[in-house]
Amino acid sequence: MKKVSSTILIVGGVFLLALIIFGSSAFVTLQPGERGVIFRKFTTGLDKENIYQPGFHIIAPWNDMHVYNVKEQKNEESMDVLDKSGLSVSVDISIRYNPTYNKIGYLHETFGKNYLNQLIIPEVRSTVRRVAGRYTAEEIYSTKRKDVEDAIIHETRTVLDKNNIQMKALLIRSINLPTQIKKAIEDKLQKEQEALAYRYKLDREKSEAERKRIAAEGEAIANKIINNSLTTNLLRMRGIEATVKLSESENTKVIIIGSGKDGLPLILGNN
Repeated sequence: MKKVSSTILIVGGVFLLALIIFGSSAFVTLQPGERGVIFRKFTTGLDKENIYQPGFHIIAPWNDMHVYNVKEQKNEESMDVLDKSGLSVSVDISIRYNPTYNKIGYLHETFGKNYLNQLIIPEVRSTVRRVAGRYTAEEIYSTKRKDVEDAIIHETRTVLDKNNIQMKALLIRSINLPTQIKKAIEDKLQKEQEALAYRYKLDREKSEAERKRIAAEGEAIANKIINNSLTTNLLRMRGIEATVKLSESENTKVIIIGSGKDGLPLILGNN
C-alpha cells in the first residue's frame, strides 16, 4: 500500500513539474492585432497555411508559436542619395506598412520577425537610390518631385507585395540639397517665373494690338461702304426728310425754304 502511494506521489510530482516547466508554453493568448504561426519541431515543421487568430489557444508544449504584430506600423528613414549628375541629395522617407495577415508563415520562413531590417528598410533605401539616379537634383527638388515620389511608391510596393508586406503609404517628408545648389535652383525657378510673366504680358499686349487693328480695319471698311453709297440724290432725299421732321417739331421757330447749289432747303435757325 505504501509502495502504491509512493508511486502516485512520484507520478503526481512529475506531472506537476512538467506542468510548471511546459505550462507557460502550452497556453497562448493572441491579442487583437496579432496573428500566430506554429512550428512543430518534431513533426511537420513550420505550418505556413494555418494562421492562428486572436484569442486563447492550447498547443503542445514542445511546439513553438511565433506571434506577429499585424497592426499598421510606421518607419522613418533618412538617407543620402546621388542624383543623375552625381550630386548628393538628402532625403527623408516615411513608410507605413503591415504584414499580410494570412501570409505571415511565408514571411516568417523567408525573413523572420526582423523583416523590417531584413526586407523593408533595405528595399526602401535601394529603391530611393535607384529612382533618384534617374533624375537631376532640380527635378527631385522641384519640377518632377511628384514623378519621383510616384516611382518610389510603385517600385517599393511591387517588391514588398511579393514578399507578403502590405505597404499602406510612402511619403517623401523632405528633400535637402547643399545650400548653394538649392539657392541656384530657386533663383533659376524665380527667373523662369518672371520670364513667363513677361511673356504673358507681351502676348496680352500683342493680342490687344491685334484686336485694335482688326477693329480699325472693320471701321475703315464700313466707312468705305458708306461713302460709296452716299450719292447726291440720296443726300438730297435725306436732307428733305430731315427738314420735314424739323418743320413738324414744336421747338422749330424759323425755317427758310431756299435752294443752294445742291438744291437742299436752308435751315437758318431755331429757338
